[in-house]
Amino acid sequence: MNDLFVRDVMTLNPVSVSLETAATRVRSILRDEDFRCVPVVAGEKLRGIITRGDVLNITATKSNLEARGIMERPKLILTPEMEAMKAAADLVRAGEIQAPVVESTESMKLVGIVSTIDFISGFLENGYEPVKSPVMEIMTPEPVTCQHSDPVSAVWDKMDESGFSGLPVMKNGKLIGIITRKDLIRYGHARIHRESGDVRSVAVEKIMKTPPIAITPDTPSEKAAFLMLERDIGRIPVVEKPVFIKSDPSMVKEADLLGIVSREDVLKAYIK
Repeated sequence: MNDLFVRDVMTLNPVSVSLETAATRVRSILRDEDFRCVPVVAGEKLRGIITRGDVLNITATKSNLEARGIMERPKLILTPEMEAMKAAADLVRAGEIQAPVVESTESMKLVGIVSTIDFISGFLENGYEPVKSPVMEIMTPEPVTCQHSDPVSAVWDKMDESGFSGLPVMKNGKLIGIITRKDLIRYGHARIHRESGDVRSVAVEKIMKTPPIAITPDTPSEKAAFLMLERDIGRIPVVEKPVFIKSDPSMVKEADLLGIVSREDVLKAYIK
């Protein structure tokens, strides 16, 4: 097992925006490029960070904002020479999914960005084994859910209130899909429906992902990590009594929902 450092797993030269970049442009970048956050720089120096959650809150009355008006101060800033395991633990403690990487805390020159999935990928590729397994030991039980018939605007609010970026979708007490912030951002009319209060707002079932990928409680944490990498997903429902899709045994037509495992949960499974 090789010693890993942040420089070994980080993404070099990440896409960034200036302080003056229009907030609507930032929203387009997050939507079109499938990023979860974008660093804000002045020249080469890191000044802040903007997340998907930040751009979801851009309303029509705030559409003239610049990046400086919606950016946050990073809760965690890493450097390339930090040990990956310690940096991953710091990321978990900070409650973040990504952290900017700077050349040094003196220069604050942005050189990269690293995420939970980068650490998970590095740990898998280098033979690290989870400390906690199976997924029943790391899952969040009784997760926040939404109904297939809920309007997108209500789910938007539920994500804001709960802090979760993805919710299982239920129908008649069974799991049938997943909806994420990415889905909401890609659905271009979500903001308009939310602001207008239109009761005819499109239902979740129209934009959710279905059938969902799901796992059972006895699934090894390492298998959950592999699925997240292979399918590029941020969370996996944990179920019982699944009705699997024959063409893809990782997907379920319906199932009883027990919990959910996020990338953060899987990363925690590796931290000693």
